[in-house]
Amino acid sequence: MGATRVHALDGVSLAIPQGQFVAVVGPSGSGKSTLLHLLAALDRPSQGSVRVGEWQLDALSTDAQARYRRTMVGILFQQFHLIPTMTARENVALPMILAGVAPDDRSRRAADCLDMVDLADRMDHRPTELSGGEQQRVATARALVGDPPLLLADEPTGNLDTETGARMIDLLAQVHRDHGRTVLVATHHPEELEGVAERIVHLQDGAVRSG
Repeated sequence: MGATRVHALDGVSLAIPQGQFVAVVGPSGSGKSTLLHLLAALDRPSQGSVRVGEWQLDALSTDAQARYRRTMVGILFQQFHLIPTMTARENVALPMILAGVAPDDRSRRAADCLDMVDLADRMDHRPTELSGGEQQRVATARALVGDPPLLLADEPTGNLDTETGARMIDLLAQVHRDHGRTVLVATHHPEELEGVAERIVHLQDGAVRSG
């Protein structure tokens, strides 16, 4: 994938090597979510540039932004954004429908990703039949199903109890360790990532203060 580079917000100049696990910390309003949204091509910088590997995100058309998100980035938000009428397998397979993957391949790959997050026995359950931790793991499987080299997680433990949140961090660490993905986790609680994050970037008032 190559390095991820951001020269966008006032005071933000940041380069992240491929395969690094980075914690992005700071108080509410510091710019953590904005940074992740820029890297996901969900927002455009008002000035400066954002590059992920060979992708110059600030210069992409709307169609190219969608293609980038399908192929390059997995996004895990604090809210799970699961479709309540779909099973876990169908929720995970949804991005592949948009990517034009054949039905049999969609089903197989969705099942493989649910097995990766230890939900092989729950793949035919709908979100209302799953616990909060299980729903978060479904959302994680959906973020991983396209095999993206970059994984962005915005407060992924915010809606989880302490024990379930710790398991979520363990899962992100496993994805990073076993698959070599670049992982950025925005959090208010850097202590959750002790021994996991290889680097901590501190944001305050939209600027990088350290890291």
